[in-house]
Amino acid sequence: MHARLLRDYRTQYHDPVRFLAGETVRVDDRDTEWPEFLWATDPDGRSGWVHQRYLAGDTGETTAVRDYTARELDADAGQIVELIEEAGGWWWSATDDGRSGWLPARDIDLERNPS
Repeated sequence: MHARLLRDYRTQYHDPVRFLAGETVRVDDRDTEWPEFLWATDPDGRSGWVHQRYLAGDTGETTAVRDYTARELDADAGQIVELIEEAGGWWWSATDDGRSGWLPARDIDLERNPS
């Protein structure tokens, strides 16, 4: 599915948390704005928000059940992106030039079928 970006979006975390399935991840807090996301630290010490579906537990040390990166996608208003996977109000998206990352669903027009 493709959609049009309603407003510019810029990366907030430039060295995002990332891990592979089976790695140990430390979980601290749950986000109040995006309650399906947990503040987690990867094995290399990078911290960031992780959707709970990527982890076996939601407190303390837990195991990653899927590969994950919190990389966000820099994109401009009006740009068409491919929507790949939704998680807690965010979409893993890709541009036609091969870049990919997360975008907030509130910035994406899902109502129209972009050309």
